[in-house]
Amino acid sequence: MATSKRSLQRLLSRVCRETRRTYGAPPQGHGHNPSPSPSSSSSQQLINLEYEYSAHNYHPVPIVFSQAKGSSIWDPEGNKYLDFLSAYSAVNQVIDLKNIIHVSLLTFSIIRLWLGSFMLVKFIPFLEGCINSCNYLALLTQRFKAKGTLTYFKNFSFHKCPFLKVCNMQALIISCCGCFHGRTLAVISMSCDNEATRGFGPLLSGHLKVDFGDVVSLDKIFREQGDKIAGFLFEPIQGEAGVIIPPDGYLKTVRDLCSKYNVLMIADEIQTGLARTGKMLACDWEQVRPDVVILGKALGGGVIPVSAVLADKDVMLCIRPGEHGSTFGGNPLASEVAIASLDVIKEEGLAERSDRLGQEFRHQLLKVQQQFPDIIKEVRGRGLFNAVEFNSKTLSSVSAYDICLKLKERGVLAKPTHDTIVRLTPPLCMSLDELQEGSKTLHEVLELDLPKMQKAKPEKMSSIASTTCDLLPTNLSNKC
Repeated sequence: MATSKRSLQRLLSRVCRETRRTYGAPPQGHGHNPSPSPSSSSSQQLINLEYEYSAHNYHPVPIVFSQAKGSSIWDPEGNKYLDFLSAYSAVNQVIDLKNIIHVSLLTFSIIRLWLGSFMLVKFIPFLEGCINSCNYLALLTQRFKAKGTLTYFKNFSFHKCPFLKVCNMQALIISCCGCFHGRTLAVISMSCDNEATRGFGPLLSGHLKVDFGDVVSLDKIFREQGDKIAGFLFEPIQGEAGVIIPPDGYLKTVRDLCSKYNVLMIADEIQTGLARTGKMLACDWEQVRPDVVILGKALGGGVIPVSAVLADKDVMLCIRPGEHGSTFGGNPLASEVAIASLDVIKEEGLAERSDRLGQEFRHQLLKVQQQFPDIIKEVRGRGLFNAVEFNSKTLSSVSAYDICLKLKERGVLAKPTHDTIVRLTPPLCMSLDELQEGSKTLHEVLELDLPKMQKAKPEKMSSIASTTCDLLPTNLSNKC
């Protein structure tokens, strides 16, 4: 037992030392190593090994993370980069990552695993913290985001039509064109992303689509099929689609329509929630309270995957014992990490900080747009959840991925979505000077690198069919 405690203490000391994020000089340890281990190999060696042995389900920007402090990343060669992705909002709170890791390993040293068959003291503060932070009365914890999606699918059917199981019927679920809610079979069945659906099946039935932001179409489908519709699932701001912000008043109208037709209003706040947009939840911008909220990513503080489904008891208690479960859901490690993550958001005022810095960042990006009006089509965002969309005709043969490669060469890390959009979603601890460095680097890429790329790459043929949805939803015209 004493040996185990000493091992945990050494691990805690090592992890906190290596992953601490503060501002300052580059991390030590990049000097010559006469016997290099895999961790000290060159970036290209590690990239080659991953390409050789890992599944190719991602198309990453070619960089290897070695260490990180604050909003900065270092590769094995000691090159420094600014992080403008935040692991798709999973590491919002890196300002105090050391504390989150500390409580997680301390909890692990006390008890390793808890199953839903028993109860544990660590779970109760997590329940209280999450419920109080988001103003709901009940919570169901999950280990991974996929379990969160399964939960709200079950809640849809049980809440709206509990008799459907007996009658062997099927409730309908409405989602938005351009949505992204994960990779499970149920979720991709409502996806308009051909890459996510082609070759997979059979897809699940019972899904109908509406355009994001179109309340007229939503009212029409509710009016025509309202007695069969269990829930309307949406992102308050569509992330994977390119940080698409709905028209003002959209969320309030959705709330009114869902209440009118007795349809569950389900907000997927996995990317937008927990201070990313300048509010604790993105729905707070219109003071709207959905029936169900799904959280993830930042709830785990960038340490471990944690997700949760929030609702009031009339919805949550529709699920009875034995009808749903999660082996690791609510375990003490996840509970402590989530508590620490929520504490950091409140204590550091990250929502207010995101709002303030986001406004300044968009002001900087708009200045870049003014200098390149033919290249940048739109700058949009809320808080530190932002995107720059480029004019496809002006870019010609150059893609958003190409832009991200040049940003990386100049020390800024970002990822594209689709061919013409670059997301810029830095950690909420990023300084104003670092934000200015990011916008300045984008300016340099457009001014110095883009003309060279356009000359070097042959002009590509336009493809109208590439955006056409294979699923061809009956209530939409021709594409998503």
